[in-house]
Amino acid sequence: MNNTNLKLLENGSDEDVGKLLKEFNSQHAKSFVFPDVSKEIKQQIISALIMRLEKSSARVCHASCLETMRVLSREKSGFDAMTTESALNLFVRHAGLDCRESDASPTIQDVNVMLEAQKCLCNIIFNSPAAQRICSMNGCVEGIVMRLKTYKDPELIHDIKFYDMRILFLLTALCADIRPRVRAEHHGLTYLIEVLDLTLRDAEERSAPLTDQDVDLACEILKILFNLTVSLDKQNLDEEEEAHFMRLVSVLHDLLTVSTTSKDKHEELQSHTVNLLTNMPADSYEELLAPMIEIEAAGGEKQDIEYDGKNMGAILALLDFLQKRLEKPQRSLKESLTPILHCLCECCRANRPIRKFCRIKVLPYMRGEVRNLPEDGNSLRNKLCKLLTSPVSEVKDLCADFLFVLCKENVARFVKYTGYGNAAGLLAQRGLMCGGRGSTPYESESEDSETEEFTDLKEMVNIVTGRWEEDKPDPMANMTEEQKEYEAMQLVNQLDKLHRDGFIQPVGLGEDGKPKPIGHILELQSAANQNASSEQQEEDE
Repeated sequence: MNNTNLKLLENGSDEDVGKLLKEFNSQHAKSFVFPDVSKEIKQQIISALIMRLEKSSARVCHASCLETMRVLSREKSGFDAMTTESALNLFVRHAGLDCRESDASPTIQDVNVMLEAQKCLCNIIFNSPAAQRICSMNGCVEGIVMRLKTYKDPELIHDIKFYDMRILFLLTALCADIRPRVRAEHHGLTYLIEVLDLTLRDAEERSAPLTDQDVDLACEILKILFNLTVSLDKQNLDEEEEAHFMRLVSVLHDLLTVSTTSKDKHEELQSHTVNLLTNMPADSYEELLAPMIEIEAAGGEKQDIEYDGKNMGAILALLDFLQKRLEKPQRSLKESLTPILHCLCECCRANRPIRKFCRIKVLPYMRGEVRNLPEDGNSLRNKLCKLLTSPVSEVKDLCADFLFVLCKENVARFVKYTGYGNAAGLLAQRGLMCGGRGSTPYESESEDSETEEFTDLKEMVNIVTGRWEEDKPDPMANMTEEQKEYEAMQLVNQLDKLHRDGFIQPVGLGEDGKPKPIGHILELQSAANQNASSEQQEEDE
């Protein structure tokens, strides 16, 4: 923009200004940086636009002014004039979020202005810490919650709702201090859950899947709910909070099982649902299970979703989601898998029917597959075992934790399904290299009925690899004792050299059951002799 255009912005008619801004907006519709607009000129443009936005008589060009402000606010510098308290209050007012006004509902002629003002607030809040602080205190949050109560109104268009939720998401994500206020003072959990429930009920009444717009709005709400619940102390909830969580998980159950018009949107909805489930207290996971009588009354098919008289549709949806992420990870392996693995770990650890159902699906009774390595194949078990040696430590640890929980934290059972080599990492971390159980209590009755096929092969299963192997000839069968001793010393010398050169670090088991470094390779023999002596002493006693 040149000086002539700047003067037109400051002194021209509303119609001329509107034409100029439409041309600028069209030219920079996809621009995120403005090298041809200096910081000084940018500030002058913003100041001139704010002056027009303050005049109700210039309403004809307000939408164009706000669109230009939205375009300019994409750049993270040179927009200080937008981040003043007076400017942000102006945006809040044009967005219909000023709770001091008697009527915050949009009218037909105001919709475009409101949308552009909302988009401006999204950009400014995202890019400016100063704007975040001001908008957390200037009534913007209160205005959103007030309008949230009117979301049943069919005249309130989807885009207004969506950008309301986008603003609230940004504020709750970037300003942690407003989360308790939204939860307690403004009853945000209640209203947000009601909107999700309303969206589901509307789709059910239409006998139609959720539209893409419905999913977009639901995802924004789920993100806000995640922010509001991420720092809550789940061990010390009052009765009202417990009730909120129970109802919320019930709604999340419906979101996991609802159909959508778009496959991609369905996965996005499930992803945000999974993220939020990781914040839920243990007792609330019971709400993921529904009585089978509901399915029967609706005339639905049971298929494979019934277990112990419960509808496991939501749990099956979680396992299907895990399967999809294992087949085709989105983004990085860590971002794709850690939320769903964490979610399943928490659900299975907290709820016995969920754990038993997941155990059947993930770790079915062993049959002919014992002839293959645990990590070879396309089943969930195979894919999870393969990740037990992943270089991504978060994924590796969560996979191990999930499988360990499914085995009721029983070391022998865990090793049976994974092989000792794959299991060693978790066992070393928890001091269980010598066997035993984890610290979490489980019911005592056994669920480990082995098949006849597995029992026949069990004695020939290599505990390290976790698969059946034929007997191999003993390489030392024809050696004299002197030859055996010589080969043993050669091996000790080679291991010692690798140790001294820093290629390996021999370890032994400490008193806590965890690996401890040793100074010399011969200490392993000393430890073995001590163990043998202890075992002999126990037998003598």
